[in-house]
Amino acid sequence: MKLISLNCNGIRSSLEKGLAEYIRENEPDFVCFQETKATMDQVSPFWEESGYTAVFHSAEKKGYSGVAILYKKPPQRTTLGIGDPLFDREGRSIFLEYPDFALWNLYFPSGTTGDVRQAAKMKFLDLFLKESEKRRKKHPNLIVCGDVNIAHTPQDIHDPKGNAKSSGFLPEEREWLSGFLEKGWVDTFRYLHPEKQEYSWWTFRAGARAKNKGWRIDYFFVTEALRKNVKAHSIYRDKPFSDHAPLLLELKL
Repeated sequence: MKLISLNCNGIRSSLEKGLAEYIRENEPDFVCFQETKATMDQVSPFWEESGYTAVFHSAEKKGYSGVAILYKKPPQRTTLGIGDPLFDREGRSIFLEYPDFALWNLYFPSGTTGDVRQAAKMKFLDLFLKESEKRRKKHPNLIVCGDVNIAHTPQDIHDPKGNAKSSGFLPEEREWLSGFLEKGWVDTFRYLHPEKQEYSWWTFRAGARAKNKGWRIDYFFVTEALRKNVKAHSIYRDKPFSDHAPLLLELKL
């Protein structure tokens, strides 16, 4: 099974940069988007010619946030939202249930705009942690992906000292992510590539991408039960569809 995850920072913009061709070339079973910034009726149904069905969870606010999944095999059940009115209005979660596994696509809040949104981010982290424990009990084979907006260790960020007080690399955020992994979740990239220093996001400022001054804030996590099934995980940098790069995960189920 092959899955792609991408924060597209506007799906219409990513499509103009060749995203549809990238999906067709890789033929994934699932494509998970974050920060779509669009409703489904605003997007040309490019997925239909490749045999996908799309499900969107869009924000009430136009041009903001939003997640979507393209799939070929219909799920038994689809759940939009994480169960909190504030975050559900922002379009941050889609959960697909299948007989043998479940897939959860999320766009975690950013705290870069100030204290109010940082507090909201920490609230979301607590909510996700509780909800992930519930959902894992029902679905031992659970795949979680998305833009988490946290670089976990100094290995995951180009300038750990300079960003020590930056949202996305705060001690409490990194501690939260360590605690999440200790509960029996696997960071699939770090599992396969313990020594690699690769990034998934670069600011548009100061030529950061060309200089590879980035952060690894996008993830695929799987439950411990799926660790042995993880076969490959790569970050695609050849074409910039967004300020983020697509993640490609291969699992054998």
